[in-house]
Amino acid sequence: MKTVPKLTLDDARVMMAAAEKKASEIGVDMDIAITDDSGSLLMFHRMDNARITSIDIAISKAFTAAAARKSTRAYGETSMPGGPSYGIHVSNHGRFMIVAGGLPIFVNNQIVGGIGCSSGHSDQDEVVSQAGIDALLTYLKR
Repeated sequence: MKTVPKLTLDDARVMMAAAEKKASEIGVDMDIAITDDSGSLLMFHRMDNARITSIDIAISKAFTAAAARKSTRAYGETSMPGGPSYGIHVSNHGRFMIVAGGLPIFVNNQIVGGIGCSSGHSDQDEVVSQAGIDALLTYLKR
């Protein structure tokens, strides 16, 4: 039997606060989603001026990162025609995201979840997601 760490609601709150703070710092209201290791939604927050059309995108980015255990950017780089992941974006009923902004959350080299952000440029989305992960890792070192 394997013992694995699990992301808690308190962990998600730490990540969400940091991600929202980073989004505010860069001046982009975001849709922010955090999932557990299975890709099931734990927490979602839409900042006041975040795009309504980005709600599903943020949730799907977090799902993809957790379920695939890989950043959505990495899939974007390999999913072009002729690439080794070409066509993957239509898997999971079209829920598989291939644009940056979704990152897997690893603790002690074990997947515990995913975080996905959307509403900004994909690089901005990824920076906000990373801020959430960085805050969690700092919090866990206490």
